Amino acid sequence: MRKPLVRVIGSLSLVILLGTVLGRAQEEKRAGAATTATAVTSQDLLNGLKNPSSWLTYSGDYSGQRHSPLKQITPENAHRLSAQWTFQTETMARGRGFEATPLIVDGVLYATGPNDFAWALDARTGRPFWRYRRELPNNLTYGASVPVNRGFAVLADRLFMTTLDSHLVALDIKTGGVLWDIALADYKAGYSGTVPPLVVKDRLIVGSSGGDYPTRGFLDAYDPTNGKRIWRFNTVPGPGEPGSETWPPSAEQIARGGGTTWVVGSYDPELNTLYWGTGNPNPDYYGDDRKGDNLYTCSLIAIDPDTGQLKWYYQFTPHDLHDWDSNHVPVLADLTIAGQRRKVVMVANRNGFFYVLDRITGKVLLGKPFTDTTWARELGPDGHPLIVNDGSKGCIPDNWGGTNFMPPSFDPSLRLFFVTARETCATFVPEHQVIAPGRFSLSGTVRRDLDKAYGALRAIDPTTGERRWEFKFQSPSFSGVLSTAAGVVFDGDNEGNFMAFDSRTGKNLWHYQTGSPIWGGAPMTYLLDDRQYVVIGSGTNITAFALPRE
Repeated sequence: MRKPLVRVIGSLSLVILLGTVLGRAQEEKRAGAATTATAVTSQDLLNGLKNPSSWLTYSGDYSGQRHSPLKQITPENAHRLSAQWTFQTETMARGRGFEATPLIVDGVLYATGPNDFAWALDARTGRPFWRYRRELPNNLTYGASVPVNRGFAVLADRLFMTTLDSHLVALDIKTGGVLWDIALADYKAGYSGTVPPLVVKDRLIVGSSGGDYPTRGFLDAYDPTNGKRIWRFNTVPGPGEPGSETWPPSAEQIARGGGTTWVVGSYDPELNTLYWGTGNPNPDYYGDDRKGDNLYTCSLIAIDPDTGQLKWYYQFTPHDLHDWDSNHVPVLADLTIAGQRRKVVMVANRNGFFYVLDRITGKVLLGKPFTDTTWARELGPDGHPLIVNDGSKGCIPDNWGGTNFMPPSFDPSLRLFFVTARETCATFVPEHQVIAPGRFSLSGTVRRDLDKAYGALRAIDPTTGERRWEFKFQSPSFSGVLSTAAGVVFDGDNEGNFMAFDSRTGKNLWHYQTGSPIWGGAPMTYLLDDRQYVVIGSGTNITAFALPRE
């Protein structure tokens, strides 16, 4: 087994303190916080953001709403925000960004970064307590081309992360030391791990990465105490299983059918149901060798977390030919639609449509474009998009889609869904390719017209699908969104601007130039010492913002 590098550190990485310099006694006292963290319980995870000093899952809570109850930063004072500290890491993902959302427990931030680094940081100052670095093999496949990690899960005194060589690792929250380390799949075939795990009761739910290689997607459950696998759900069904009729009768095709699960899902404790998105079929752009709808790719699957059994599914893009994964954070809410109160799950999909589904049955309640896509403009009676332009009548959205994995946000009081939208123009050229394990299997190319591309933060009324407002960005962005009960929305752009907006109107209230594109990262927020902080990763840095002390 490869041994990770774990160091308890004081100033190994550069920390820029922009507030009051702490005395040595204070620093030593706070350094102990990383060694005395309170054990996180399943009830803590169920409570979600009820404790304003905590952020315990990628989305903040199980709903995926990414909506904080904090109210200290308002539309009236957001312009006074300033950087309080910046933690500068020693790692980066070339061509991408800092894609993780940190967690916070007892005043300590726990963050993962590119190339399987991880840190424990003082949430007040950014001072590092310990650093973890995984020693990776030099023959990575998907992990080498996409060397990112999107965050930890936490339970008891343990942190959990997936790794680029397709392992699942448990770390001691006090020291960063490895407690156990198990393989998810063979990285040499193209598998990787980039997804944040999700703890549900006594299960550690983990997805797979590597859908642009000849792999077969899965969703797993593990015992958090020892890493023993409890169940596996394969997103491409085996011969004779329900859904296999949507594939050619080929065991080889099934073994590399795609459908990876590389973005974390959401969970409804009352219904005891997991909601998780699945990725593209394989190969990406050439479909002649995989005729059929290709279930359960490009879908939302509803899973029993106790057994791994499928409750229902909805496929957004049957027989996808554009790499339009449905790897999005599903957002759970209760809405009144057509006069009836519904438990719903909402998805702004890469295919350019915004969907509202009944999360008990999977029935489509609403499906409307939230982009200007010419590919399709409405759904048919079967709930599938009615394609009006397959690309032969002009360009369609590129392979990154109308949005991507960056998480949206939902404000339940305003009933507004906030999403970073992408408007792009591309032509797809499919090509037959000889598929080989451990090699990219895109089977085609994408030609983009960059002059027509831009991005936007959009506010959508989920009961109608209509846009309430938008704020345009210079280019397509990959920033995630955070909203707060004070009526502030945070988002970023590809030019490196981190911004605050009025939730009701879309007015830009404040911006800060981070120096690097905000690419895949999403803000989080917490209250510490009666002060609200907002944190974002960008480039090689993690930066915390707050209002001036009174």
